[in-house]
Amino acid sequence: MKAELQRVLDWADRKLATGAEPPWAWYQYAKLREAVEEVIACLEASTPQVDSLPRAGTHRNGGLRLVVSNDLQDTAERQASAAVIQLPM
Repeated sequence: MKAELQRVLDWADRKLATGAEPPWAWYQYAKLREAVEEVIACLEASTPQVDSLPRAGTHRNGGLRLVVSNDLQDTAERQASAAVIQLPM
């Protein structure tokens, strides 16, 4: 897809460089060029670079790490739900 967009961009550049196009067409080619450049930039920004991704089996800090939650609401909710309620028969 990026190669096709680059081909369109090159074509629009050639049309703009000749100077043989009428003013209204030149303006349209210039808008096309800007739009295609924007799409290519968005594609490059949204595609992760393979080199920057972590490799499988590698760990930054050498292994697993323990994460502790200090949120009091979590423990309060857990204690309230642990209460036994006896229902009449």
